[in-house]
Amino acid sequence: MGTERRRGDRVTFERGIAAHMMGIDGTWRRDCTMEDVSETGAKLTVEGSVEGLALKEFFLLLSSTGLAYRRCELAWVNGDQIGVNFLKQGDKKKKTARRGAQADV
Repeated sequence: MGTERRRGDRVTFERGIAAHMMGIDGTWRRDCTMEDVSETGAKLTVEGSVEGLALKEFFLLLSSTGLAYRRCELAWVNGDQIGVNFLKQGDKKKKTARRGAQADV
């Protein structure tokens, strides 16, 4: 059994929810299925290879019009399934600020 690293309660979907992944710069897009979701992240099954995609940060599009989306970062990969953490507005700045503070210690 794996160690549970999730911080929030998960909602698991019986059939999954159709979604799309898209690069931050819009240069790539993949169909995927959201298997489960929490306040902090999700598990996705990706159609096609994730090899060569810039997965450090990307958008998870939850509607066909792109109006419902989450900015994500890759947490783990296991075959065609990936775990993602949802990024909140300002997360990048906080991480950068923390690194700078640690360097001063």
